[in-house]
Amino acid sequence: MGNIRPTYIKRVAVELVKRYPDQFTLDFQHNKEKVDELTDVTIKAMRNKIAGYVTRYVQRFNKQN
Repeated sequence: MGNIRPTYIKRVAVELVKRYPDQFTLDFQHNKEKVDELTDVTIKAMRNKIAGYVTRYVQRFNKQN
């Protein structure tokens, strides 16, 4: 079973990937830094959750194409 994330985490992550598709990779550490740069999220745990979902979203998107 996977993690169930709140809708706001998913919404922010998908919006970031759609706005900046070339900025995100399959590397969580890189995505964490990019989320920190591109958003004003100050809570570290929320930033990590968004970066984690971005990483999973990019993985899923790459498998489909």
